[in-house]
Amino acid sequence: MTSCFGLSAALATPFDARGQIATDPMIAQAKSCLAQGCGSVTLFGTTGEGASVGTTERRSVTEAMLAAGILPHQLVAGVLVDAAEDAAEQAQHALQRGARNILLAPPSYFKNVGEEGLFGWFSAVFAALGPLARDVLLYNIPSVTMVQLSLGLIGRLRTAFPDVVAGVKDSGGNWSYSEALLAAYGDLVILIGDERHLARAVRLGAQGAISGMANFVPGEIRAMAEDGRDDPRVESFVLELLKYPVTPAVKVMVARKTGDERWLAVRPPLEPIALQGQQQLASAYDSLFAREPA
Repeated sequence: MTSCFGLSAALATPFDARGQIATDPMIAQAKSCLAQGCGSVTLFGTTGEGASVGTTERRSVTEAMLAAGILPHQLVAGVLVDAAEDAAEQAQHALQRGARNILLAPPSYFKNVGEEGLFGWFSAVFAALGPLARDVLLYNIPSVTMVQLSLGLIGRLRTAFPDVVAGVKDSGGNWSYSEALLAAYGDLVILIGDERHLARAVRLGAQGAISGMANFVPGEIRAMAEDGRDDPRVESFVLELLKYPVTPAVKVMVARKTGDERWLAVRPPLEPIALQGQQQLASAYDSLFAREPA
């Protein structure tokens, strides 16, 4: 992408009483995030429980988003699977429909894999995509995948696939890694997933964020992601979210913002946040965001 990436909301996924994706509130949430300044929404990432959403469901939701008037370039598709064939299949539909980017995580089932194996896996995905392969954001989230994308691996992939690898989303929460990534590959689209480091990284050249908190405070996150503006309230609330499994905790806040309890549901093996936790999150949010940033 030639323009600055900006802010993408890591869209949460609502489920109905049968455990099926509730498409209408998901579309409404996407439109709300876009109307409040997000340049795109990311479907089926970590916050969107993408590892629990099947290929057929993904296609259905993507088509519904487009039919509802959301533009292709406003969609980023997360791909979080282990088999290269499955990764290519999920990415293929999104790319065919004009998605802005593919957010591609490394395989996570096999542990302690080396750089050569990871290079081979990404290469296999790109080969399977063939001429469709483009605008891939490598997803570094070692707390989930148990795989940190080394700077060496990123360099090899960008050299071997210069028309495919567009950038990196760094959700590692390790500032020294983020800083080194920006220093080595500042010409790529470097996005920050940990909001505590976002503003500082943008001031060093990061192009924005894919953020779960953009589901409920998009204006505040946008100021950090586009202007590099510090917001201690956001940084403090990240610590509150981290007291719980993050994806269900984000969904608590979306449910509170929308008044729709379907957002509280998660797919197994995740479990919803208990009522006490919901109340504690709401209280922490009110205490922080009732005042202007310091």
